[in-house]
Amino acid sequence: MLEIFQSNYKMLFDALWVTLSVTVCSLVLGSIVGLIIAFFNMSKIKVLNYFAVVYLAIIRGTPMIVQIFILYFGISSFLTLPSFWAGVLALAVHNGAYISEIFRGAIQSIDRGQMEAARSLGMSQSLGMRRVILPQALRRAIPPLGNQFIILLKESALVAYIGMSDLWSTTLAIAGANYRPLETYMVTGAFYLVLVLAFTFIFNRMEKRLNLQTRH
Repeated sequence: MLEIFQSNYKMLFDALWVTLSVTVCSLVLGSIVGLIIAFFNMSKIKVLNYFAVVYLAIIRGTPMIVQIFILYFGISSFLTLPSFWAGVLALAVHNGAYISEIFRGAIQSIDRGQMEAARSLGMSQSLGMRRVILPQALRRAIPPLGNQFIILLKESALVAYIGMSDLWSTTLAIAGANYRPLETYMVTGAFYLVLVLAFTFIFNRMEKRLNLQTRH
């Protein structure tokens, strides 16, 4: 394993940067999608509500690899996208469904009196949501969003199958060249493990800090 790492560390670290870039971009875009779907899901407008229900049912009911291929080849039939952005879009659409439930739960956890107080101060429903409810909800959503980020980081390996040079794609290329797949996979597994442990530590610290601020 050490020999494989020493021989290929530059390729692996370059691929690691691609994996992190895909993950962060997907989380940002997925959070935007998730917030929109959360509002649609809570909307009293039936068309928007129905759209959210159908979207959630499709995303939850089909494997992610199938969604990646459908989105990638479906989009490429009328619009040429680089594999990076095609992968980001596919991951964002998939994770947006789960992030929407995080946001919906966080928004609904805010006491209704907060909105009533905002309305009593002359704010409209949308202004009260934007200035009073959302800041508190986003703060409560950070810990579960951290967990979703870690899940997304591991799921990002699937973009290797649409031609992206991420960590897993590079691993497959190295294993094919050295004919030592087990050791190569273990090296890559160590990369993912270190990343997950590092981000778990960071998000746990953030959660503790938020809990302390809330108490004070």
